[in-house]
Amino acid sequence: MEIIGGSCRFGLWFVHVWWNGMIVHQVRFTTTGISGEVPALIRQYCGGRNVRLSQLDSIAIHEDTVYSRIYRAVQDIPYGSTSTYGEIAARVRTSPRVVGQAMARNPTPLVVPCHRILAADGVGGFTPSVDIKMALLAMEKKGLRRVKI
Repeated sequence: MEIIGGSCRFGLWFVHVWWNGMIVHQVRFTTTGISGEVPALIRQYCGGRNVRLSQLDSIAIHEDTVYSRIYRAVQDIPYGSTSTYGEIAARVRTSPRVVGQAMARNPTPLVVPCHRILAADGVGGFTPSVDIKMALLAMEKKGLRRVKI
């Protein structure tokens, strides 16, 4: 099956997605869009809907490496919840620094929701802008409030 790419909006940013079927190969945030389709679940999520993107498959979770174990642990964090680098490190028996390195190299953010991982003393980083991380967390918090009404 051919890998296709497309983008959708998230606020002022575009989310580029390269995928085939239910397998997501890469997700990137950028300031310019590209034409093409994006999985419906990602479009819904970027539109503020409380959807489980773990229904999509990420190429990052299938190996038996430290990074893959970290990505699987991060995928278990529910919409609207957060964890810390240290908590994930304890779950997979590694160091918080290795978790940070894995998050920086995450090929499929959103599907592996690295924005839900916080530093012990603050928000932590996010590529290309920590503002995106803050906006994703705020959107999820708002989405949880909307569901409870």
